[in-house]
Amino acid sequence: MVTEVQWSELQRDPKEVAKLADQGAVRVRRRDGAPLLLVREDNAQAMSEGSVAAARALRNIFVHLPPDVAAESLLDEFPWVDVLPLSARARFVTDFIRAFTASAELGRWSVLAQTIQEWRSTAAIYADPILAQQLSEPIDDDFGPVPEPVGE
Repeated sequence: MVTEVQWSELQRDPKEVAKLADQGAVRVRRRDGAPLLLVREDNAQAMSEGSVAAARALRNIFVHLPPDVAAESLLDEFPWVDVLPLSARARFVTDFIRAFTASAELGRWSVLAQTIQEWRSTAAIYADPILAQQLSEPIDDDFGPVPEPVGE
């Protein structure tokens, strides 16, 4: 359970917000930025250790499954996997497990989110046979010089 407080409550009564954090996570809402999540260090450490253990267990389970069975097991969560060719499904499973494990080890779930987004985009291409064919043909044209990257 996540309790929500405003930034002003944290400033006005930090001890009370700390008591809330002893009971569970506290989302601190701010007007000028993304909310902050306040958790006790021991709880964060336990979550991290638990996610790493889950990632390693999942990796070990998938290692013992044939790639088609592993891909089939992910279909409920990622129905677009069904659009991928069989060889791509096996690569998705491998990439998914690697990204899941890396995310758990690093505590950065954006790694897994990016991998899923990239494979979802790949599935969207395969879902359009004309686009898939166009993108798999060799490029014979010269599209000119590549411009320098621009800063953000």
